[in-house]
Amino acid sequence: MAELIEDHEEEAFGVTESLVDGVLEAVDAGDAEQVDFLLDPLHPADIAHVIEQISPRERRDLLDVWKGGMDGEILSELDEGIREEIIESLAPAELAEAFRELESDDVVDLVEYLDEDQQEAVLDVLEGPERVVVEKALAYPEESAGRHMQVEIVRAPEHWTVGETIDFMRSGIDLPDQFYHVVLVDPKIKPVAYATLGRILSSPRSAKLRDICEESFRVFDVNDTAADVAHAFNHYHLISAPVVDEDDRLVGVITIDDAMTLLDEEHEEDILRLAGVGEGSLSDSVLETTRQRLPWLGVNLVTAILASMVISLFETTISGLVALAVLMPIVASMGGNAGTQSLTVAVRAMATRDLTGSNVWRVIRKEMMVGLLNGLVFAVLMGLVGYVWFGTPMLGVVLALAMVINLVVAGLAGTMVPVALERAGVDPALASGAFVTTVTDVVGFFAFLGLAGWMLL
Repeated sequence: MAELIEDHEEEAFGVTESLVDGVLEAVDAGDAEQVDFLLDPLHPADIAHVIEQISPRERRDLLDVWKGGMDGEILSELDEGIREEIIESLAPAELAEAFRELESDDVVDLVEYLDEDQQEAVLDVLEGPERVVVEKALAYPEESAGRHMQVEIVRAPEHWTVGETIDFMRSGIDLPDQFYHVVLVDPKIKPVAYATLGRILSSPRSAKLRDICEESFRVFDVNDTAADVAHAFNHYHLISAPVVDEDDRLVGVITIDDAMTLLDEEHEEDILRLAGVGEGSLSDSVLETTRQRLPWLGVNLVTAILASMVISLFETTISGLVALAVLMPIVASMGGNAGTQSLTVAVRAMATRDLTGSNVWRVIRKEMMVGLLNGLVFAVLMGLVGYVWFGTPMLGVVLALAMVINLVVAGLAGTMVPVALERAGVDPALASGAFVTTVTDVVGFFAFLGLAGWMLL
């Protein structure tokens, strides 16, 4: 098993257990040269993965030996909790060196979730103009386009030719390390179009920039939500897009790497919330992980009590036929699983903007029909099981009917609950699971025991 895990890690990350052991041995020996030899050839993401694999004490020892090795690209790849820990332990000179080569949006991404003292420590090591840019970005609302844009832009007047643009970019000006478009602006610095570097380099020098512009041109406001920006990038297949202020003047640009990171973070957050674990990670402490999970375990306890109260209403029915106590968890469990299936599909569709007001009722009808068909299939199966197991034909009928009812309700609840929560302003990924489970448990127990009391006793 260990060999399989190691092979998987090497394929996925370029990091093996032997590499991590080698780094730790070099750290224990205080051999900075060997640490450099092992880590320098690695991609920053791989170095971050190594750092995340070791304990806090080993990380401190690594930083003591590996002086000057930590740079901004590695920090940006680290889990947030570990990143804060490392930033706090770095000396001001090391911080300055780590942030020196980063674009403005990358610096903001690194510092936006730090506490005030850590933010101030990072800002203090930035040069004047860089600090102003970062502070201005941090002043925009959290999770807005202004917070995630980079201010390093290549722009040109809309009347320029390809030749003038190429000469301008070769004139020794400070260009971003990576960029995809030249943004065309009018005399008021309002973006009107953009041209890709590929089109510019493949066009005659005499060609006008406005004649080789891309049709995919989109502009975002600094206050647009990061989620909307990310979904627009995904929907329109954008590579980069200009960002404007309240006067529609060009102030920055969002690039595809940032947009896809935002989209990935949103989807990851939804998955974690569906499981009721918040935004936790493997690097969190025991107390932090407990704090994140405790509230939703408490909610589940309340819903379990509610289901138990429904069961208590049928004490006489259960005591009259003990077989009911054996079979009733099956109905609730099947409903819960079916509800989770519908819920997962619905939440994902809402996250990708595929589930909207125009198609919500069609989706609800579809999920109910799926529940009905699945219910009929399992009704036949469980009806036979109930009859063969306990020798009571009507018990099989009761079990079959309860199965159909609960799976139909599961399909309905799995879609309607997240939609209703979103319209109420509640994150559907965060709260839907508890409500859907409650509905399927209550309906399952009520249908099965109620039908049993009516038809059997």
